Amino acid sequence: VQLQASGGGLVRPGGSLRLSCVVSGLPLDYYGVGWFRQAPGKVREEVSCITTTDDSAYYTDSVKGRFTASKEKFKNMMYLEMDSLKPEDTAVYYCAAFDTVVVGSCTYYGKQYWGKGTQVTVSS
Repeated sequence: VQLQASGGGLVRPGGSLRLSCVVSGLPLDYYGVGWFRQAPGKVREEVSCITTTDDSAYYTDSVKGRFTASKEKFKNMMYLEMDSLKPEDTAVYYCAAFDTVVVGSCTYYGKQYWGKGTQVTVSS
């Protein structure tokens, strides 16, 4: 199983980026997925998760209305569209897949699979 995130970079405040994550060896149809981030000196935090049961998306409060998560089952890929970026969004972003993601949260159970991160820097 491999997950590889890409699409990070340097962007000015107010700008946009689209992160992609290609998943191999795991049919996304049957797994919950999520995006997490870790800023320097801070613990990893949840950004957004999509459940398996109904494909509903959960977003942490700080990104609601600005970020949109999705997954494309036939291509086995997941995406994070980030708009109106702020300096505090600067972090390494990770994609992940889980046996189970609880609806309306990023609480996960069972096996977990993590990709290597991609750096997002928001700065003028």
